[in-house]
Amino acid sequence: MLKITKKELFNILKARHENDKYSRLAQMPKPDSFKDIQKATTRIKDAVLKNEKITIVGDYDVDGVVSTTIVVDFFQKIGIQVDYIIPNRFEHGYGLSPKIVDMIDEGLVITVDNGISANQAAKKLKEKAIDLIITDHHTVGEELPEAFAIINPKQKECNFPFKEICGAQVAWYLCAAIKQELKKEVNLQDFFDLLCIAIIADIMPMTSLNYIMVKHGLKSIKNSKRPAFIKLNEVMQKQLFVSDDVGFTIAPKINSAGRMDDASIALSFLLSQNLYEANDSLQMLEELNCYRKTLQEEISKKAVQAMSNQDNAVIVWGEDWHEGVIGIVASKLSNAYKKPAFIFSIKNGIAKGSARANANINLHTIISETSDLLLGFGGHKNAAGLSMEAKNLEEFKKRINELLNIEAKDLYIEHDVLGELDVSSVDIEFLDIIEKFEPYGLNNHRPIFKISNSKIIKTQLFGKDKNHLKLTLNNNGYVFEALQFHAENRDLEDSINLVVSINKNEFRGEISPQFLIQDIL
Repeated sequence: MLKITKKELFNILKARHENDKYSRLAQMPKPDSFKDIQKATTRIKDAVLKNEKITIVGDYDVDGVVSTTIVVDFFQKIGIQVDYIIPNRFEHGYGLSPKIVDMIDEGLVITVDNGISANQAAKKLKEKAIDLIITDHHTVGEELPEAFAIINPKQKECNFPFKEICGAQVAWYLCAAIKQELKKEVNLQDFFDLLCIAIIADIMPMTSLNYIMVKHGLKSIKNSKRPAFIKLNEVMQKQLFVSDDVGFTIAPKINSAGRMDDASIALSFLLSQNLYEANDSLQMLEELNCYRKTLQEEISKKAVQAMSNQDNAVIVWGEDWHEGVIGIVASKLSNAYKKPAFIFSIKNGIAKGSARANANINLHTIISETSDLLLGFGGHKNAAGLSMEAKNLEEFKKRINELLNIEAKDLYIEHDVLGELDVSSVDIEFLDIIEKFEPYGLNNHRPIFKISNSKIIKTQLFGKDKNHLKLTLNNNGYVFEALQFHAENRDLEDSINLVVSINKNEFRGEISPQFLIQDIL
């Protein structure tokens, strides 16, 4: 295996971006390549001129909350008041549902990060003579909703050159088109602080257009004028933000509102007009996030007990498992057991599920093969939501196992290990090279390395639930520490081989490498 030097590391990471079409913001594609975007902006202009009521319908995850924030803030910046609704996961279900339509009586409806599967709700709006503009990025089904305009890069007739963008980016492009149509002065780069959070949280490929937007967005968070981000900067005290700061700290806080209570709390945080409002909302998000962590740990333990290692996917269910955390549990177990995971919560005979995968399969396609058993489903390659009558769960499990009876390597994509690491060579310069090529994410993973033959000096469990592992290790006479969060495997040999990523650890002004265990071989 290749021994990784600083020069090797720099060259490998640089090569990942050599054929990037969008290496500068000026090269980003223009809004007019989206199907229906001109039609949508003309209709919005008409609504503005006639003083029609405009209602934005978002969603309760980070992408949905950020999409709503961007559109509402944009309209505020151009002096137009709009109504907005973020569905409550437990009361209304996902996105534009018939229950949400019952709350709207007139005007124009614009969805953000949802709507592409809202056929029933769209019909209901049409009956009320209310025009609907859908902006979404989720996989397009066989039947399209009856809408005035649909802006979604995954439509066959859409010429937008980069398909793998999140809902907030589609919403941002709509704002760019409205700006042109209404000839307004708004700096659209002011929204990059928000955009980068949605792109990272929705696990979009960190390449091409996404890479350049997030790169600029992470810098924007540091200098943002939004009270919400000023407050986050105060709390986190980072010299600069990297993708993991969003993925592991900021996004879970924002997500916790929709998962545990109501996403409007997160929306209020992002739309805060002053530091007092931002502080109050952030404290609520902190409490909800702590509650979420506790529940997640409980359900994870129950799910592990219920699963069978013989299955080609983790497919488990339980009565009244909290719907807000089953998606995170699915993600965690998919990574721990290296296969797709489907976690269901049963309530009143209905099983609502979340599916996650890091695989060569497409979850949406696989689930669609079982559609005769389902009440509904939606999503994309790596994440999906679905529901069915609980009596169909055993048959669903059987069918998914048959559909996933494929090579194990296709059920989980192992990270590419760059090479063998000499731990003693990891200094500030080494860490700076890793940082230079931020942001990392899907299809552009944070570099990971193999460390062979490390002797365990000390093993320690830490955290409130004692579910994280700290190892003190000796590698060729060099003593270092390595951490594993949510550690599954605790029966370790005296000498082990590790796969690790490396972060910069800032503590009281001191910078040191932090070795994070991805796998114990």
